[in-house]
Amino acid sequence: MTIREDAAQIIRESIKEVLPGKSVERALAQIPIPETGRLIVISVGKAGFSMARAAAQILGDRIDEGLVVTKYEHASKKLNRFTCIEAGHPLPDENSVKGAEAAMQLVENLTPDDFVLFMVSGGASALFEKPAISIEEMNSITNLLLRSGADIQEMNTVRKHLSKVKGGRFAKLCEPARVETVILSDVLGNNPSVIGSGPTYPDFTSGEEAFAIIEKYRIRVSADALKALTDETPKQLTNSRIHIIGDLSYLCEAAKKEAEKLGYHPLILTKDLTCEAKEAGAFFGAIAKTYQHSERPVALIAGGETIVHVNGNGTGGRNQEMALSCSAYLDGMKNVCFFSVGSDGTDGPTDAAGGIVDGNTVSRLRQNGRTVYQSLLNNDSYPALKEANNLIITGPTGTNVNDLSVLLIRPEVR
Repeated sequence: MTIREDAAQIIRESIKEVLPGKSVERALAQIPIPETGRLIVISVGKAGFSMARAAAQILGDRIDEGLVVTKYEHASKKLNRFTCIEAGHPLPDENSVKGAEAAMQLVENLTPDDFVLFMVSGGASALFEKPAISIEEMNSITNLLLRSGADIQEMNTVRKHLSKVKGGRFAKLCEPARVETVILSDVLGNNPSVIGSGPTYPDFTSGEEAFAIIEKYRIRVSADALKALTDETPKQLTNSRIHIIGDLSYLCEAAKKEAEKLGYHPLILTKDLTCEAKEAGAFFGAIAKTYQHSERPVALIAGGETIVHVNGNGTGGRNQEMALSCSAYLDGMKNVCFFSVGSDGTDGPTDAAGGIVDGNTVSRLRQNGRTVYQSLLNNDSYPALKEANNLIITGPTGTNVNDLSVLLIRPEVR
């Protein structure tokens, strides 16, 4: 096999290990499902359909009613006993509200004998929303916070207090029924209050803190929003338990295992890669220069979610930008390959999951009149990698546990 074929196999087998089928099966083997009472299954997020399908295969006719709320074009077909609603991402839309309202209706008038299996995956914050204000104002406040430089903790504090389903409120709506929440985490550190903005997890932020954030960034809000901020979120829940059933750690360990099977000596550098994408690519490129004459095959692995500061008007995503940045350092190297891929199969607003580069990438770019520098300057990694035949296209994978980056180096043939 060539080194790029090795890379393709690592990508394929690593993602396979974090697909919802295996993860949900593992979870349901640990969660006692009552034999009596109503069983409601609600699955929200980019992997919502896949998780629901896995639960349906295991639980079958035991499910009384089910609901899937997922991203547009992510529900592949009809699912027995489930209503499927496709909604907006990365910003909620009217279908996000429709999905949340359908879930709220499903859990009305439940009894202590009833049971709610709530399944969450990446994208749930946008896909599952019932704001206490208009959806337009909710999105406006979110955008203003983003542009003002608010961090994720500040964003979540405000959003939870403006929502009727986040910050533990959905678990309260399920009372007195028991809620077991299974999560495919796309949040580094797996904080349940951050994943999907914590619909079934207690919220330890206050309305006073949310109001202070609004004031800090001088965001003007309606009287309805000010009133919603004073409505406190649940600080304690007695009917809810959380289970993390898949995350970035599973993905990195799967990559390590597969690389080892292929004869590489693998090392996980980090599971918390959060820097600028092009800087991460440069770092991997610098490592390649150090290890290019290694006497044994090595696989250096990182997981995380880098960021891109958009200055240009090009097309791309964080994984493509990281790969393109790395390619400048690999120019002319033999038996070296680097890839970075989003586990959900989507990298930025493109049809690519990421990028894969080697020592020939830069020369192929030159043949097409492109340079790494100019493409990065314009945040235009997608067309550059496409012309160099360096895109990774998987389509929606049905899972979402952050990104995987791997540098493969083989000994030089002498």
